[in-house]
Amino acid sequence: MTPIPDQDWDQAIAHLGSNAAVVAKLLMNEMPDNIDSAFAGMRLPLLPANRKDFVLTECSCPDDANPCKHIAGVYYRLAEQLDRDPFLLFELRGLSRERLHQALRGTPLGKALASLADDQAAPIAAAASFFTRPLPAAETPDYRTFWQGERRLPGAIEPARPPEVAAILVKKGGNFPAFWESEGSFVAVMEDLYRRVREKNKDAL
Repeated sequence: MTPIPDQDWDQAIAHLGSNAAVVAKLLMNEMPDNIDSAFAGMRLPLLPANRKDFVLTECSCPDDANPCKHIAGVYYRLAEQLDRDPFLLFELRGLSRERLHQALRGTPLGKALASLADDQAAPIAAAASFFTRPLPAAETPDYRTFWQGERRLPGAIEPARPPEVAAILVKKGGNFPAFWESEGSFVAVMEDLYRRVREKNKDAL
């Protein structure tokens, strides 16, 4: 692939350095999903745009087509490597990962994000066990209090007050909501259903 000149890289990094989301992901060795659109805004495509980006491809086989089956195999192999390490795309365009990180850290946003990441980095300490071990209780628990509670439950339950507007959630959809295919009112059917449920289980309350 055709390398991008250094002066164009300087311009591209300055442009990328103004986007906090892009800088944060690149500094964490993650490729942003919109990285190509960021370069397209500078008229500097990162991904191949047309056949001219592959003018360097050449094969010694007798097939005159470009790509031939050998060059196509290289393309598939390259796509596989890019899936594993997307930063290889920068290297193919002439920018190493180390130079990219160093240049991004030199931008104002890069300096702020890098210092924030360094401050939040927790020190690595060896653990005695991979799994969390249970800690002994400070004192013997009172099982009677645990099962019965500190306060007794009320002997009677206050009767539920009827709502001011019955079936308010059902009525919000209207008489004929989008899923209702019947000619009758959906609200009327649900009101009848609610009434039958109340009367059927009235003695159980």
